[in-house]
Amino acid sequence: MTPAAAPPLDRTVRLGLRANWPQFTLLVVVNMFVGGMVGLERTTTSLIGTRVFHLAGYLAVFSFIVAFGLTKALTNLAAGPLTARHTRKTLLIAGWAVGLPVPFLLAYAPAWGWIVAANVLLGVNQGLAWSMTVNMKIDLVGPRNRGLAMGLNEAAGYMAVGATALATGYLAAEHGLRPVPELLGVAYAVIGLALSVFLVRDTAAHVAAEAAEHPEPAASPAAGPHAFRAIFAETTWRNRSLRGASQAGLVSNLNDGLTWGVFPLLFARLGLGLAAIGLIKGLYPLVWGAGQLITGRLSDRLGRKPMIVAGMLVQAAAFPAALMFPGHPLAAGIISAVLLGAGTAMVYPALIAAVADHTHPHWRAQGLGVYRFWRDLGYALGAVAAGLLATAFGLNPTVLAGGVLTLISGLLAARWITGTAPRRPASPPQASTRPCR
Repeated sequence: MTPAAAPPLDRTVRLGLRANWPQFTLLVVVNMFVGGMVGLERTTTSLIGTRVFHLAGYLAVFSFIVAFGLTKALTNLAAGPLTARHTRKTLLIAGWAVGLPVPFLLAYAPAWGWIVAANVLLGVNQGLAWSMTVNMKIDLVGPRNRGLAMGLNEAAGYMAVGATALATGYLAAEHGLRPVPELLGVAYAVIGLALSVFLVRDTAAHVAAEAAEHPEPAASPAAGPHAFRAIFAETTWRNRSLRGASQAGLVSNLNDGLTWGVFPLLFARLGLGLAAIGLIKGLYPLVWGAGQLITGRLSDRLGRKPMIVAGMLVQAAAFPAALMFPGHPLAAGIISAVLLGAGTAMVYPALIAAVADHTHPHWRAQGLGVYRFWRDLGYALGAVAAGLLATAFGLNPTVLAGGVLTLISGLLAARWITGTAPRRPASPPQASTRPCR
């Protein structure tokens, strides 16, 4: 692979949401289809494991989430360095190409291993396509209104997750767990790929324009042989704010992975049907998505840290709420879903924007890739933890454990994330060892 040539600085390029609204809006629409792909599995796949393939162990049932989470996390990590060699648009198209077989595999898989394989492809699809829509929107808007941009991006994606989860629940109630619900994904993949190929424009000129406003030091390690190692260390532990954001992102998606696998089984055991389970599983990402239309902008005005800490505490309260009305599981599920959605809506755009605030334009894509690696590793860790805890202690203690862990994460975010308002991008990290800031 040869490095992508840097475009000459185009003085006509303007940063900002207003100046770039047609492309920004197009990318919002593309991300709706990206989110719809992962929404295909929210309601039905755990039940397919138990009812169609008769899997007995919780770890076996949740293995599809482990495969998805690990692959998405590693793809996110690779996406940063890949942006130094390929354009954002190229990687977006590649993500859609990998995702094309997924709905067919989910609909017609003859064995559980095919479902796991579909989730490997889905992880690559999400890691490339969602990462590139994030990076391209940040490129377009520049430093101002970054929280609003991420709120719109994540709102579109997760409202599509929720709407698809709701739709697949009702389709499954009418037509069975397979193949009708999963075939919605065929339309998502075809339309998403077509829009990306024919209408999306690359944003390299916008990256160059912003970088010109924040010159890189002459001896920047961001171009050296150990640049990515330095960026990984900076995002993971050296920078206190980035460390706090990375662990909060991991735990937030650990919650998603845990509830993705556990809640359909928990509420089915409590007597709810597929439509009711689809309502609970759809309501969570719908609130999560719609809430970000407000919370992304709030993080620009109030600062990242207050939104992140408060959101983690709201998420923590959602877990005991799922168990508080054993005689009324639908009511408990709805309350829990609303709290989870609201808490996640508070943290999601604020975390991405906080990482962008603390990274230089020249290494932002790689810093975001490292953050998204840790965040989406939470899917796999949540599924593994859920499988182990549910096997040892049952589903109810597993749910409560998720709440305790989220509370601890919120307290760590309060300790580590510095400042209450966005700040200027940090200069590129040094490859040499230095103390935490």
